[in-house]
Amino acid sequence: MQLTVDYVTIERGGRLVIDSLSFRAKAGVALVITGPNGIGKSTLLRAIAGLVHVASGTLRLDGGEPERTLPESCHYFGHLDGLKSALSVQENVAFWQAFYGATAGQASVLDALNQVSLDHLADLPAAYLSAGQRRRLSLARLLVSHRPVWLLDEPTSALDAASEARLVDLVNAHLAQGGLVIAATHAPLAFHTLETLDLSNRVSA
Repeated sequence: MQLTVDYVTIERGGRLVIDSLSFRAKAGVALVITGPNGIGKSTLLRAIAGLVHVASGTLRLDGGEPERTLPESCHYFGHLDGLKSALSVQENVAFWQAFYGATAGQASVLDALNQVSLDHLADLPAAYLSAGQRRRLSLARLLVSHRPVWLLDEPTSALDAASEARLVDLVNAHLAQGGLVIAATHAPLAFHTLETLDLSNRVSA
């Protein structure tokens, strides 16, 4: 499986953000996107996820599931946690499982909560979680429905050292199973296999 980005140009609010960018991202290898704030890292991930319009160029996933479009093949883990505060921890993950569609072989809701160390808070309303706990709860939704492409935008934000290590383990497991990961980050990430794409010299300032 390979994600191909060919001469992609993106404009936001009349401003050229990304200009004729091309690269390849391969299954089993995390592509880590770096560069200063405002350079277009988040915009690029959102474009791959189908959330931002591409002015020109192509985005293509080869070797994925033929019945799914590229956005349908992606889990987008962005800055916002995507949680409903009035629902319990367990109900939030169940909502996302129903939204994405349960997939055979994926973790159950409680198994996913166990993997992010929130199973003991399953019945607690999400409103009572700390910022780090909310981030881990948001991460749990990646585990309950299979999508081969993970798009992670500053994934370690608000995570302590133990939670960051847990995130790295989950990403490494996804890569080992043939998944594809693209992560935009300022922090070093200890993925087993990675390549780096520095946007600093590839996009409009």
